[in-house]
This record gives sequence, structure tokens and C-alpha cells, in this order.
Amino acid sequence: MKKIIFLLTIALGISLPTFAQQANLSNSTSPVPMEKPVDGYFVKSDIENRKVIPYAPVRQTDVAYQKRVWREIDLREKLNQVFASPKSRLMDILVNAIQAGELTAYDPTPTEENPTGDNFEHMAVLSIDQVMARLGGDSVLVEQFNENNEVISSHYENRAFSGENVLKFRIKEDWIFDKQRSVFEPRIIGIAPLITPDIPGADALPVSDGNTGSADPFDPFAPRPENTGENNTANEQVPVPVQNDPTIQIDPIPAFWIYFPEARHVLVNKEVMNRHNDATGLSYDDVFIKRIFASYIIKQSNTEDLRIKDYVGNDIERLLESERIKKTLMDFEQDLWSY
Repeated sequence: MKKIIFLLTIALGISLPTFAQQANLSNSTSPVPMEKPVDGYFVKSDIENRKVIPYAPVRQTDVAYQKRVWREIDLREKLNQVFASPKSRLMDILVNAIQAGELTAYDPTPTEENPTGDNFEHMAVLSIDQVMARLGGDSVLVEQFNENNEVISSHYENRAFSGENVLKFRIKEDWIFDKQRSVFEPRIIGIAPLITPDIPGADALPVSDGNTGSADPFDPFAPRPENTGENNTANEQVPVPVQNDPTIQIDPIPAFWIYFPEARHVLVNKEVMNRHNDATGLSYDDVFIKRIFASYIIKQSNTEDLRIKDYVGNDIERLLESERIKKTLMDFEQDLWSY
């Protein structure tokens, strides 16, 4: 009896690896019938089956410090090029999730209750058609002609959208110090793709000098020059300084806002391409939670609700101000401890 059990154990030990190898055509020594081949030597199922790891709960009484900042991620920077990879482009993931009903797109248009356009408590929901219209991927009219060049029929077709035109993303986040856990950490609230509006005749309009402040005619929050001349009438306008370059610089604006806690359930199953290693297994949720991206701050919470561009005119000085704010946040954490 013991010999029979021993022989059965050996037979199972030989047959199971053979069966496992034949389940994948790439591991078999001879062709086997199967539905479709595996693109590789193993099936990448860990990303598809992942679940969101929830944040640690935070009570309001435990928050000893909180600072809200707004950042922008430029996909043209080397560290951020993974967001624009054609194999796993972040913009395409968001748009596909919105079309599938997995994500909700919020209107970034400023209102009386929501003057900054990014308060989720007072933001309207955008439909799929409104989202595609903002991205330039709405329907187009296609006409058919006969041999006499006469229109015989027409119909609408959906215009294909490509996320390669989106070069920046804006992030809204809170930095919180939890005194209960003694942890100083950021919590992302929302993410918005930035698009440049196509305004006819914008090239002929004057713009402000980058060293004298913001006077963008398409920026509703930009400070305007005051009419202080004694001889100016009420109908006269103060001229705006013009750059030497006649081409106008229109800042990109949010196409829509995505609530990040909701987006985590979609991003956790989307793998990020890595230029150095294809087996990293990082998801987009890991990239945002682990802060594997480069960004610069464009605004912090303040009493006047001003952005950096509202009180700093020079582009280089704006970057320096952004780094100063970053250092202030880091110094706050370092000053909490004694070494």
C-alpha cells in the first residue's frame, strides 16, 4: 500500500508541472490548442485584481496643521513622461472611465458659490457629450456628394479623441499633520487635465509683459490695471503693456475635475510603463500615493486667495516662489522633532 501511494505521489509530481506548462503556449514544447496565446511567459493578473488600500482615518480634532496647495504636472518633464506613454496614457484612462460611467467629471466653470471653480461641493456634473466637446472630440458632420458635387446625404460621426494633446495636469491637495499618528502627509483631493482654449483671433491681441504681472484678457482672475489718469474719461481704457513677441500666451485651463478618492478605484488597476523595468508592477494609484512625479506649486491657501502668478510676474521668480513654498512645508515637518 505504501508503494502504491509513493508511486501516485511521484506521478502527480510529474504531471502537474507538465499540465501547468501546457496551459501556456510559450512554455510548451509542442503546439497545444488554446483560445488565445499569452503575450509573454506569464499572465499579468496582479494589477487587474488589486484593490484600493484605504487611507488611515483622520479625525478633525487630531489635525494640528493643514495647508492646501495646487500643483501642476508637466508631462514634458522626464520624470512625468510615463503619464504620456501611448501604452498607458493617463488622459485616455480618465476619458475611457468617464465614457464607461466609472468616473464623474465635474464642471470647472467659476460660479458665484464656487469662484475658483474647484470646490467639489458646488460643482455641476458634466455629461459625456459635454466632456468630449471640451476636449474637441465631439461629433462632426459628414456629407456625401454625387458626381455633380451635390450633397445627397449627411450624418454625424464621433470625432476620435487623442490624449496626446494634454501636456499638463493640475492637482489639488491638502497637507495634514495628524498629531494622533505623528504623521505629516499629503492627501490629493482632485485632478484636472489642462487644455489650451482655441480662441479665434487671439494672435492679434496684446499681452502683458511677463516681468510686469498678469493681465491675460482670457484670465477671469487676473488683476486689471486701474484707470488713475486725471484726463482719462470713463470710456477710455488704460493700455496694456505689450511684449516684443506678438504671439499671445494663453494659459491652459482645466477641462474638467476628477474627484481623486473616486478615481483611485480606476487607477489602481492601470499599470504604469517604466523605462527601466517592465516588471515593476506600479499602478497609477501607486504613482500618486508614493509621489513618483515632478511638479511645481502654482498656489497655496492664503487670505487674499492669490495665485503665485498674481503677485510674481517673472517666470523664474515664480519657480523660486514655488520652491520656497515646498521648503516651508518640509521645514514645518522637520521643526516638529528634536534630533
